[in-house]
Amino acid sequence: MGQTIVLTGIVLSAIPVGEYDRRITLLTKERGKVAAFARGARRPGSQLMAAGSPFSFGQFEAYEGRSSYTVVKADISHYFQKLAADLDRAYFGFYFLEMADYYARENADEIHMLKLLYRSLQALESQKFDCRLVRRVFELKAMAINGEGPNVFSCLECGSEQGLQWFRVESGGTLCASCGGRAGGAPGKTNGRGTFELGESVLYAMQFILSARIEKLYSFALTEPVLESLGQILDVYMGHYLDRKFHALEVLKENEGFAASVINYPRKSNQQLQSKPGKGIISKVL
Repeated sequence: MGQTIVLTGIVLSAIPVGEYDRRITLLTKERGKVAAFARGARRPGSQLMAAGSPFSFGQFEAYEGRSSYTVVKADISHYFQKLAADLDRAYFGFYFLEMADYYARENADEIHMLKLLYRSLQALESQKFDCRLVRRVFELKAMAINGEGPNVFSCLECGSEQGLQWFRVESGGTLCASCGGRAGGAPGKTNGRGTFELGESVLYAMQFILSARIEKLYSFALTEPVLESLGQILDVYMGHYLDRKFHALEVLKENEGFAASVINYPRKSNQQLQSKPGKGIISKVL
C-alpha cells in the first residue's frame, strides 16, 4: 500500500463493482479528475457508503495505485440532499456532473471547475433560482473555464467594443451592427452560418457571466424572453463546439416535451422573444 493523500472534491459518478465495491470518479482540487475504488462502499453500515454517492462533497483519504486510487476514508461535508426531493433539479445536477466529467482531466488544475460545480449545485438547491438560469450560467462559465467560451466584448471583425448587435456561432463571438449586418440573420433564428441578433440584455447577461467571479455568479435574474433568447444561442453554440450528448440533459428535454404536450402552453413568436434594450436583466442580489 502506498502513502495516503487527502483529496478535496466531489463524486461525479459511481458504478458498482463486484459484490460490495464501487468505482467512483472524483473531481478534486489537488489532482483534477481521479478514478478511485471505494472498497466495501455497498456493504451495509460501511463508512464509505457516502463516498459512493454522486454529489457527495468532502475530503477523501486515498492511496495511489498504478492506474487508480483506493479510498480508505471519506469525510463528507455536503451531500446536496435537497436535490433528491426535486426530480427536475436532480437531473439538472446530474447534467452538471456529466459536463464536469467531460471537461475535467487527470492531474490538471481543476479548481475553477470544482468551484463552479459546487456553487451551481448550491444554486440548484435554492428555491430562489430558476433551474434554467442556473443551467445557462453553468454552461457558459464552464465553456469559458475550459477555453471554449465566446468573445462577447468586442467585434470579431473590426475590434469595436460599441454597438455589439450580432453573435456568430461559427466565429465564436460578437459582431458590431455594421459587420454583423453583412452576415445576415434574423432575431431569434440562425442563418446558414449561425448568426443571431443580440438584444442589449442578452449581451449584458453573457458579459456578466463570463467576467464575474464564480462566487458572484448567481446574483441576478433574467426575464423570460431574455432567458429564452440566451438559451437559443447557447444551444446552437454548444452543439457546434461540443462533441457529446449528455444523458441527463436528454432526459430533461424528454420531460419538458412531455409536459408541454400535456399542458399545451402557447408558444411565443420570435418577435415576442426579443426584449427591449436594458429591460431584460434584473440587477438583484439574492
